[in-house]
Amino acid sequence: MTPVEWLVLIGAVLLLLAVLAGRLSAALGVPSLVLFLAIGMLAGSEGIGGIPFDNAYAAQAIGVTAMVFILFAGGLDTPVARIRPVLGPGVVLATVGVVLTATIVGLFAAWALRLPALVGLLMGAVVSSTDAAAVFSILRARRARLREPLEPLLELESGSNDPMAVILTGGLISLITAPDTSLLSLAGMLVQQMALGAAVGLAGGWVGVRLINGLRLQQEGLYPVATVALAGLTFGGAAVMGGSGFLAVYLAGILLGNSNFIHKGSLVRFHDSLAWLMQIAMFLTLGLLVFPSQLWAVAVPSLAIAVFLIVVARPAAVYLSLLPFRLSGREKALVAWVGLRGAVPIILATFPLLAGLPQAQLIFDVVFFVVLTSVLIQGTTIPQAARLLRLEAPPPEPTPPSLREHVAEHLLELELPAGSALAGRRIFDLHLPREILVVLIARNGARIIPNGTTELHAGDVLLLAVPHSSDHEQIRELLLQR
Repeated sequence: MTPVEWLVLIGAVLLLLAVLAGRLSAALGVPSLVLFLAIGMLAGSEGIGGIPFDNAYAAQAIGVTAMVFILFAGGLDTPVARIRPVLGPGVVLATVGVVLTATIVGLFAAWALRLPALVGLLMGAVVSSTDAAAVFSILRARRARLREPLEPLLELESGSNDPMAVILTGGLISLITAPDTSLLSLAGMLVQQMALGAAVGLAGGWVGVRLINGLRLQQEGLYPVATVALAGLTFGGAAVMGGSGFLAVYLAGILLGNSNFIHKGSLVRFHDSLAWLMQIAMFLTLGLLVFPSQLWAVAVPSLAIAVFLIVVARPAAVYLSLLPFRLSGREKALVAWVGLRGAVPIILATFPLLAGLPQAQLIFDVVFFVVLTSVLIQGTTIPQAARLLRLEAPPPEPTPPSLREHVAEHLLELELPAGSALAGRRIFDLHLPREILVVLIARNGARIIPNGTTELHAGDVLLLAVPHSSDHEQIRELLLQR
């Protein structure tokens, strides 16, 4: 058995290599997740690292856990105002689009690999969903700037279409292993997964806001622990009840991210960092699990399936799904091209392995090859595709060279008199308008940089950032009357 200190050292080296690969990916124009996978493959039993790893259950557990926090972080960083206009097409793509993609790819895979129809459809179901980790990392890394409403539509689809792929994969495995399984029971399972997942996710977000604001912890470092627990409780609670844990944790993140709670900025940054750590751990693990020598044996049919998915199945599913919605042909073409496959299909490919299906290893190898092809071809050409289709967003407005000359008119100094209604209250409890910030407090000769939990005292001198100098007296009266 490998000593613990060696495991820690090897893990640290792999993480550091992944961090360096993330920086290299920007220079090469290659999505970082491809390099994470490559590091895992090089470190594996057939690579230079020689690390033996063939535990599909452990890979699945790591992958599912990672997706929980990736989806939660994606939800935290998703403004409702951005996704509200694309809610309809996003939901249709995440449901009908997944079913269409699974069916079209599955029938082609059955023909190309001479598999039974159900096994081919199972392979189609495994690769049917776009990947949140891949889409978030590429779009939010700003290598591609897409016009509205394409970016929120693609993020919503990738964050919410995993449940349908999971249900299809589980249902088809049941049909193969237990042929007497009825389609009606599978339809009921679909409705249950979606309904319970949505209910638990919304409840988890609602409870989370009140939990964080009501904890009143003295140690700020415990708040990230609380949100990690919240994500785990939401996912696990939904899954144990028979709902979709992935949908639940994504919705909880969205609801939490669009609410006011203390330490919001630091918690969002923490979960962004945690999501990157989870991405690295997940792709390194999946890279370790694959045996590169086995990929060559299925290279030709896998490449055919990948090209068919990219060129035929995904565009057909997108165009058919979006027929009721007012998107132009160019917009639909770009949505089709950004149908990135990533970690989720590889994780789903471990389900047949654990179920002991005879064709399980073939499915895993083909899916891994398809994912690599999708990310390498589509992931590296999204900016060019947006430019070609004239759907590239304009560059952001340049930042003014200096803000110093404008600072004074946006600052208000306010002293809390004895007996002030604000004394003894936390800043967060004041429910100040979003545009008013308490940036500094002078108290007994000391200078305090406040946060939401800072309690105000009579005699404090508050320095406030406010919208306009003309509003100073009005804001002063508003605050002193509270």
